[in-house]
Amino acid sequence: MIKVGIVGGTGYTGVELLRLLSAHPEVKLTAITSRKEDGLPVADMFPSLRGHVDIAFSSPDKADLKQCDVVFFATPHGVAMAQAPELIAAGVKVIDLAADFRLKDQATFEKWYKIPHSAPDLLEEAVYGLPELNRDDIRNARLIANPGCYPTTMQLGFYPLLKAGIIDAGNLIADAKSGVSGAGRKAEIGTLFSEASDNFKAYGVHGHRHTPETSAQLQRYTDQKVGLIFTPHLVPMIRGMHSTLYARLTQDITNDALQALFEEQYKDAEFVDVMPFGSHPETRSTRGSNMLRIALHRPDNGNTVVILVVQDNLVKGASGQAVQCMNLMFGLPESTGLKQIALLP
Repeated sequence: MIKVGIVGGTGYTGVELLRLLSAHPEVKLTAITSRKEDGLPVADMFPSLRGHVDIAFSSPDKADLKQCDVVFFATPHGVAMAQAPELIAAGVKVIDLAADFRLKDQATFEKWYKIPHSAPDLLEEAVYGLPELNRDDIRNARLIANPGCYPTTMQLGFYPLLKAGIIDAGNLIADAKSGVSGAGRKAEIGTLFSEASDNFKAYGVHGHRHTPETSAQLQRYTDQKVGLIFTPHLVPMIRGMHSTLYARLTQDITNDALQALFEEQYKDAEFVDVMPFGSHPETRSTRGSNMLRIALHRPDNGNTVVILVVQDNLVKGASGQAVQCMNLMFGLPESTGLKQIALLP
């Protein structure tokens, strides 16, 4: 059994990890930390876990995380970088769901996240945890930087086209929408029910921290300079993410060939569903599951490809993807513990 610790078990990604890992056949939940909730049974805070999780939260100083095989950090930015070096030195694998290790360039990280990086020596070693594109590196990793939710949709949507070299990499557009849970479990005016319900708005238009993350990863797959315009939006739902991506074709290609490009790329990806050309995937078709769905469109058969991508931002966009990485790191089938079917309605 894999002995698992979770640092920061009271947020949305933390409780999602608990939901997934408590039903994982190869996992033993060993430690769940929370300074504020020290001693409180996890199931008292999250009744949905009654009968499934029987341990209590413990403060970080009481939890012996070095006895774990892997530790997930479901924490704000800056926490993992402070604790990961000691854990890794003790032979513990680390999966960070925040952004501490997503950006290889220290200056870029500090520019966008406004905090100094305390473990720059680990930046180069960290493996970006997008299994569909980095599967082999993840298997051998000690430290995983779990991707952001928006970047997951953008990378899996644009990748086959960049790899084939048939689009203008300098003019990529992503118009993306997320449910309110993407903002985290905290009291903030913009995410109060009376503020977010019956409302729709863009944010971060002048620049969003997921832009440099996505651009840096996409740059790995093309010799062209990547130019990305990314506009996120907040929609009045709890879970779900819908990204509408636009790319300009630079080569003549049939719609059948475009579809075949995506189907071939993701034929062995259990959690990427390439739908028939012209489909309209819905966020509810992925709710509660680790599935990401993609559909292609080509308006008027012109030179613009529209890629529709949907996922559950808390599962494939966060905790489910982290479990996917854990499975690879410990030699398990990638889908172990992740075969939940989406909830409908």
